[in-house]
Amino acid sequence: MTARLADIAAQAGVSEATVSRVLNGKPGVAAGTREAVLAALDLLGYERPARLRQRSAGLVGLIIPELENPIFPAFAQVIAQALTRQGYTPVLATQTPGGSTEDELTGMLVERGVAGIIFVSGLHADTTADMERYERLRGHGVPFVLVNGFSPKVRAPFVSPDDRAAMGLAVAHLASLGHRRIGLALGPARFVPVRRKIEGFLRAMADELGLEAEESGEFVQHSLYTLEGGQAATSALLDRGCTAVICASDMMALGAIRAARGRGLTVPRDVSVIGFDDSPLIAFTDPPLTTIRQPVPAMGQAAVRALLEEIGGTPAPHSEYVFLPELVVRGSTAAAPGGVSVAGRTEPGEDRSRG
Repeated sequence: MTARLADIAAQAGVSEATVSRVLNGKPGVAAGTREAVLAALDLLGYERPARLRQRSAGLVGLIIPELENPIFPAFAQVIAQALTRQGYTPVLATQTPGGSTEDELTGMLVERGVAGIIFVSGLHADTTADMERYERLRGHGVPFVLVNGFSPKVRAPFVSPDDRAAMGLAVAHLASLGHRRIGLALGPARFVPVRRKIEGFLRAMADELGLEAEESGEFVQHSLYTLEGGQAATSALLDRGCTAVICASDMMALGAIRAARGRGLTVPRDVSVIGFDDSPLIAFTDPPLTTIRQPVPAMGQAAVRALLEEIGGTPAPHSEYVFLPELVVRGSTAAAPGGVSVAGRTEPGEDRSRG
């Protein structure tokens, strides 16, 4: 029990005596401190004592596209923990190829009487999708929040990373390393985050390298958000002479590295690669991946706060909350082949972050 108390105390930032008082239901502990101890229990995987378990304030649905891309489990974990701390029970609904659609999952959640729904990278990000589905959901009296995507036709809070700024960070980093033929590998053009990344990329290529949109547009390659998609897109970009590739997901970036190695090229000596997300474990790839860190904890917590305000009858403004990403420099980017780095070469294994 001593080790358990020590672990909980360290996680909550309180003394073991305080943890003991909370677990034993003793008075004299501030409400905020008590919540910190209970949150530490949840984070460390300990079951709360029966007397400390809150009655669920209700179910909240969380719909994500898949579980194979590690960014989505990361969002699910942050959102589920935030909901649990507020007394809600998260219900995870995942789309799978050939399985339930977003509309079917939404219908099942509504039938189960959920208090609200959070959508991550759903149809709201698809410019060709019918946005009336969200108005119908509102007609059922179910509040909702939408993460990663935006539509002016939907009256709801949106939470997104700044995709345009992310591309500015990536292009500026590669330009400082002497790269001029910089490629962009991303998903289908119909998605809002894809369009925003292209806008940011073209603007950054003009600002950093003086290239016209028509010139740098030749270095944009659409594919799928998968390892295979990244490999195919990078192969096409390498054929166009690119010495660096920015990918719209870490999974695509792993495919980019595979494409380079398939041609006998070395990353980063011959080709530099940048990912997007900073997914769990991505720092331990070979080489460690330079990537744009999507602020998942801040975005997930903001989505939960906005939803709970909607549920509580004091809705947040129906607008978009945009979060700034970070560039995390590791070992997959280096000076352009035969070129001179402006800012100095980053040695493999070095980890530097820029906001």
